[in-house]
Amino acid sequence: MPFAYYSRLSSREKAIYRRSDEVTTLALPNPEALHPTVDALGLALSSDERRGVEAVASRLVLEIVERLGLPPVAVSVLAVRPSSSWGELHGLYTRGSRGPARIELWMRTARHHRVVAFRTFLRTLLHEVGHHVDYEHLRLGESFHTEGFFRRESSLFKQLVPAAAAPRAGQLPLPPESRPGGRK
Repeated sequence: MPFAYYSRLSSREKAIYRRSDEVTTLALPNPEALHPTVDALGLALSSDERRGVEAVASRLVLEIVERLGLPPVAVSVLAVRPSSSWGELHGLYTRGSRGPARIELWMRTARHHRVVAFRTFLRTLLHEVGHHVDYEHLRLGESFHTEGFFRRESSLFKQLVPAAAAPRAGQLPLPPESRPGGRK
């Protein structure tokens, strides 16, 4: 994180930031049971049917938050990503005073209106779930994009897409203490 950004945080925000950074994994009970839903999400996305993608994404998020003992999150999948001079918006997590928290995702790129790649869509979905985890599971007062936040997102992804955790050709496997759920 750029020092200038961190230095502008209040003492309370710095404490939250450090706490977020310390938590690097998120153990999902029985992730194997979610693999068929993850596969169904890939199929729904390839079918290019927004409502089907939304239904499966909603089911996956519900199954994740139930396993973690968290309140539900409403999921909406929208068509084309909003964009501006700052870039494209991939996903958005919002908490309201009334009703469940909400995740919004876009399934098409802004420029070419192409369906987003499956892994990109799933990572975006898990990223937004990560914000929900920060507030509801870790009880952080804010949800910062810390290194710990991105490592938690990655640990969820690797549990849901086991091939992502396998080393690629020429890549050394991670030592046990570096793997999600590994011992130190």
